[in-house]
Amino acid sequence: MFRILAARQLASDVKWFRIEAPLVARHRRPGQFVILRLDETGERIPLTMAAADPQTGTIELIVKAIGKTTRLLCAKQAGDTILDIMGPLGRPTEIHPVDHAVLVGGGVGTAVIYPLAPALREVGCYVTAITGGRTRELVVLEDELRQVCDAVHVTTDDGSYGFQGTVADKLRELIAECGSVGESAGRTAEQPGLKDVSRRPIGVVYCAGPVPMMKAVCELTRPYGIRTIVSLNPIMVDGTGMCGGCRVTVGGKTQFACVDGPEFDGHQVDYDELWDRLSAYKTQEKIALERWEHECRLESALKGGKAG
Repeated sequence: MFRILAARQLASDVKWFRIEAPLVARHRRPGQFVILRLDETGERIPLTMAAADPQTGTIELIVKAIGKTTRLLCAKQAGDTILDIMGPLGRPTEIHPVDHAVLVGGGVGTAVIYPLAPALREVGCYVTAITGGRTRELVVLEDELRQVCDAVHVTTDDGSYGFQGTVADKLRELIAECGSVGESAGRTAEQPGLKDVSRRPIGVVYCAGPVPMMKAVCELTRPYGIRTIVSLNPIMVDGTGMCGGCRVTVGGKTQFACVDGPEFDGHQVDYDELWDRLSAYKTQEKIALERWEHECRLESALKGGKAG
């Protein structure tokens, strides 16, 4: 059993958890994830660790309530427990030492890019973060990003907060302002006259969020030759590469996100196939959610009847 030490609501359907998991926390590195199971009959779901503290033996997860399992998880509070947490899984993020790195996160994808900022700054990168949501309420981790990044840009689709537009729109504006360096160009230390580091050419982009968003970001960076790393979160079961559920096509070859990723060269990913695979069990997921909601309503009605 893994105990939840703290929990708080970040948005109406997004929740943050601090969980006691000392062995996971001790070995976790940025970019890795866990697979958890709430109870004996529950499904296994992958979640990226937003943070980990080896000293306190805790990890932090950010969860969006979408289906049955994530809604059950988001209903939990401090003091509750989770049956299984397996990890850390996946390959750690490959940190590229460029002068200007940009982190792009959409929605809860911000939890994926957040732990990369300190690692990039440790190797001397100037780090800009672009995070966004459809509305202001769906923007998460803004304050946390400001503590670990050199610059943060917030976007909302409806213009209710920050820059009006998508994260890709803001990235396009940033590239126009700063320019870019190709993958082979390396660091820009040979430009000593460029004192404003915030305007140095962008050397790498790390991106996490909805599939259409990641695809849009990669199509934007491709002609500029900006190395773009995306974090994929396909359907996973065992997390060891045995089931094949998380297979993705990268550069025309089959890869397994749980052991070969979860991060890949964004310019090589087959996003259409990824989207199709993510939608493969939509019908079953809908049925499971509706059945659970019906059971909850029935249980509530029975309790109400007994109380009366």
